[in-house]
Amino acid sequence: MDWVQMDRCRAAASLPLIKEQNGPSESNAALEFAVTTLQVENILVIGHSSCAGIEALMNMQEDVESGNFTHKWVANGKLAKQRTKAATAHLSFDQQCKFCEKESINQSLLNLLSYPWIEDRVRRELLSLHGGHYNFSNCSFEKWTLDFKECNVKEEEEEESSYVVKEQEFWC
Repeated sequence: MDWVQMDRCRAAASLPLIKEQNGPSESNAALEFAVTTLQVENILVIGHSSCAGIEALMNMQEDVESGNFTHKWVANGKLAKQRTKAATAHLSFDQQCKFCEKESINQSLLNLLSYPWIEDRVRRELLSLHGGHYNFSNCSFEKWTLDFKECNVKEEEEEESSYVVKEQEFWC
């Protein structure tokens, strides 16, 4: 991975949106510039443990619309929350949040594929999408790669996309 290039284009605390949701223009521009102009070969979406944004998402009422910026920001992870609730209903709230931290990263990786210049380069194997999770409590880092060939990416929002990861690595 070209770490010099990585620092040229980044958005802190950003959940990549689906293209049609008209996310912040600076995030869209940064993604487009990195992929089409710099021709980066890797995009790494990183999350972390004890994420207050994920906790806010998991506490958010399903049927409440809000105009505040925080609500709009964490609402980007709504599908990750739904998947988490479905998979972990039997677990404690803290365990659900831990699961959702990684699920939101994977959802962000799928969201990146809604940008045609990203999807095209991933399909042609010129770009790889990676997820990463940093655990503050034990100073470990987990990294994985989205397996595009095995993913089932849906064009319609009514249909749910699925993902497969490969090349998982763990450092502590």
